[in-house]
Amino acid sequence: MRRALYEETHDDFRRSFRSFVEAEIVPHHEKWEEAGRVDREMFSAAGDAGFLGMAVPEEYGGLGQADFRFNAIIGEELQRVGAIGSGMCITLHNDVVLPYLMHATTEEQRRRWLPRMVTGEIMGAISMTEPDTGSDLGALRTSARRDGDSWVLNGAKTFVTNGLNADLYIVAVRTNPQPRHKGISLVAVEDSTPGFRRGRHLDKIGLRSQDTAELFFDDARVPADNLIGDDGQGFRILMENLAQERLGLCVSAISAARTALGWTVDYCAQRRAFGTRVLDMQNTRFRLAELAARLDATQCFVDHLVELHNRGELTGEDAAKGKLLTTELQQAVVQQGLQLHGGYGFMREYPIARAYLDAPIQTIFGGTNEVMREIIGRTLEGTYGSGGVA
Repeated sequence: MRRALYEETHDDFRRSFRSFVEAEIVPHHEKWEEAGRVDREMFSAAGDAGFLGMAVPEEYGGLGQADFRFNAIIGEELQRVGAIGSGMCITLHNDVVLPYLMHATTEEQRRRWLPRMVTGEIMGAISMTEPDTGSDLGALRTSARRDGDSWVLNGAKTFVTNGLNADLYIVAVRTNPQPRHKGISLVAVEDSTPGFRRGRHLDKIGLRSQDTAELFFDDARVPADNLIGDDGQGFRILMENLAQERLGLCVSAISAARTALGWTVDYCAQRRAFGTRVLDMQNTRFRLAELAARLDATQCFVDHLVELHNRGELTGEDAAKGKLLTTELQQAVVQQGLQLHGGYGFMREYPIARAYLDAPIQTIFGGTNEVMREIIGRTLEGTYGSGGVA
């Protein structure tokens, strides 16, 4: 049954993308999990099929569909088949990277990059985290010094999604010595930049087909006109785009939870113990019933957040609430699912086992859930304090 969030055009898009996933991703997912990265041909095929840059205006080759529901469908369908690792190159490109290049760039930059990002010729990545900073962007040390018509970058980044396969990296750098966030800028670094190199292919416990790498900049010389936005305005631009990034994580987490609950219900309906189906045991039904109730309620909240975002009304606080709720629920569902699978839940041939390994990162990237709690906590007095509740 179609959720109220979606309309007929979204159903058509879902059918089309589902067919793409079944043909281009599912048959290769296990191979890519072993290799630690996807084949670029799949990403190019996504561009050919119209699944990249849907929000990009038509004048730059996109569909001009600035409707996040299309992005949400992509995330839902990838989680439906348990292949988010292989499809994350698409969701990161659409949900996280493209907004920077659409809204914070010059006309010349948009014409230079956007058409090739829509076709899949260019895969994007964003590089914020450093080995010693984690979620604290104000502590970043990668520097960019202006030298004539270039920026010269020095430093290192880590945990870069699409780190191996990307062609264009949006890199957070410090361009002036002002303290904390005031000196941060964004620079677009192309993979052919002298002095730029990719480091280790990081060995993760989950999402193995999603390539993650270190990046190094040793007097890397980047054209001055690759600066995104104004000098020193990088942190402001990052904050403006984080709400959509976290909304994408909400969609992914709630969809993963729904898929894992489905696997668990099916398994418990087939598995027998002590002469009865596991699903007919009261303890099993009660535990799954609680998770189902939480999932449906949280799904309503996520759908509401998507609607708010489409109206331009999604706040950072609400996005943080969504990320906290959905990712914590995802952990609860996969943990309970693994437990109810018994010993088979520990076998990687069962999708619940792989989901158990993929899930923990959801509470970490996009800002850890501890940071989400801090963001929400700062609003408590004004929202729920004396006289704050209607």
